Amino acid sequence: MEGETKSRFKRICVFCGSSSGNKASYQHAAVELGNELITGESIGEVRTVSDMHQRKAEMARQADAFIALPGGYGTLEELLEVITWAQLGIHRKPVGLLNVEGYYNSLLSFVDKAVDEGFISPTARRIILSAPTAKQLVRQLEDYVPEYDEVTSKLVWEGVERLNYVPESGVPT
Repeated sequence: MEGETKSRFKRICVFCGSSSGNKASYQHAAVELGNELITGESIGEVRTVSDMHQRKAEMARQADAFIALPGGYGTLEELLEVITWAQLGIHRKPVGLLNVEGYYNSLLSFVDKAVDEGFISPTARRIILSAPTAKQLVRQLEDYVPEYDEVTSKLVWEGVERLNYVPESGVPT
C-alpha cells in the first residue's frame, strides 16, 4: 500500500496473561495488536527449552522489541526482567506497555515514584514506553532510541547465554 513503511523489527516478543481478563477491551486490544503486527507471512516456531529461565532468555535473545499486554504476575515478571536487562545494557531493545484503559497506570505511577525517590534514574525511566492503542505503541517502539546511564554495565548476550547453559551432555558449563 502507498505510504506504508517497513518495520525495523523482524520479531516482537509479546507478554500477556494466560487468561483473557474481565473486560472485552483486553481481548480487543490483543486482536488489534495482532492485526498491527501481522505481515501476511506464516509466523511462529516451536523450540524446546529446559526451564523457564532458558525460555525467557531465548525469547529475549530472539526478539527485536517487547510488548506487554494486560496480564498478571507472570506478565509482570517477564516485563520487569526485560526492563532490568535494558537498564543493565544487556539489550538495547524497546519495551512497551499496551496500556489498555489505563491498566498499567498504577505500575507507571510506581515507577515514577521510584524515580522521584532516587531508586530509578530518569534515563532508566525512559526505557518503558506506553500507549493506549497498538498503533500508537508500535509507532513509539519504531522511534525508540536507547539511552544509558554512565554507570550502566556493558554486559553482552554471550555472557547471559552461558549463565544457565546446559549442553547435551547434561553438565553445566
